[in-house]
Amino acid sequence: MSKPTTKPNSPYFSSGPCKKRPGWNTSMFDLETLGRSHRAKPAKEKLLQVIEQSKKILNLPADYKVGILAGSDTGAVEAAMWNLLGPNGAEVLAWESFGLDWAKTITDQLKIQGSNVHKADYGKLPDLSKVDFNKDVLFNWNGTTSGVRVPDANWIPDNRKGLVLCDATSAVFAMEMNFAKLDVITWSWQKVLGGEGAHGMIALSPKAIERLETYKPKWPLPKIYRLTSKGKLADGVFKGATINTPSMFCVEDALDALAWVESIGGEKGAIDRSNKNLDAVKYWVEQSDWADFLCEDKSNLSSTSICLKVKDSNFLKLSEEEQSNKIKEINNLLDKEKVAYDINSYRTAPPGFRIWGGSTVETSDIENLLPWLDWAYAVVSS
Repeated sequence: MSKPTTKPNSPYFSSGPCKKRPGWNTSMFDLETLGRSHRAKPAKEKLLQVIEQSKKILNLPADYKVGILAGSDTGAVEAAMWNLLGPNGAEVLAWESFGLDWAKTITDQLKIQGSNVHKADYGKLPDLSKVDFNKDVLFNWNGTTSGVRVPDANWIPDNRKGLVLCDATSAVFAMEMNFAKLDVITWSWQKVLGGEGAHGMIALSPKAIERLETYKPKWPLPKIYRLTSKGKLADGVFKGATINTPSMFCVEDALDALAWVESIGGEKGAIDRSNKNLDAVKYWVEQSDWADFLCEDKSNLSSTSICLKVKDSNFLKLSEEEQSNKIKEINNLLDKEKVAYDINSYRTAPPGFRIWGGSTVETSDIENLLPWLDWAYAVVSS
């Protein structure tokens, strides 16, 4: 087939760190806090502004506390596990790489008695009806490495005994979520907001705060994870007094991203943009004779980490190593043409592609990318 002539205006489709917002530049950044103590009043006000704007845009319940932690979403999830889990067992849902990581922390590091891991292969969800909500439950809203998300929160009962911990890093600002069903929500700036890495966010329900103040884990807590002080919630974390030193440049970048989300209609506007990106890929997949979604149930398709597999029978006859080499060739072609960067599937996922469809990505760029994927596949397959 002929080489396409129209390229995406931006070739950035990485699933983390993700593309900056349209029109992003640093000329409007307020850099007065750079080089100042993060404990100084202007810096703390900036950090608190990120917290308050995030809570407002996401419309989190008024009685939830929101804070900034170190280590991106990974640090936030680990802090939640180390502080909260242990008293009544744990149920972990794992259908992609990060869920399996959280399961390993619970079973191998914390060694929580009564823990149960609900596993599913890439492309599938575990059976949600088998989750025991008498225990604490940990799950990813969106499987960033598999392109499979939970359909909604209706499977979570209101009268649950345990806490529900949700790793929502590639879901918040891009997917409708019922936060009242979740006791802990974690995310990072580097995903849907297109912000910088290394900083995580955590939201806690009153029920989670009560657990923090009444339960003492049997393991020592690293300082960077500590959410309590003298048996009470470390309230400063939720008022801009971060546990460790934050990057004030990253804070300014996060504020810029949040202002952009507000300018496009808030959470709803951001969700609509991401859904349009998924719709563009859906239309292309319906016409494709070689590509399909990795997600088997189309009602669970991720609109952010859009994962594709190859269904062509000739490709499927190849060994896994040969398949991986073909995918690398395609990615190298697209990279060389400056059409798409970093769309290879996650290292532990089946050979394929992962296109970020978060809100900062323009639908026109995805539409212009897809014919190039057809071209590159034809070149490598010939």
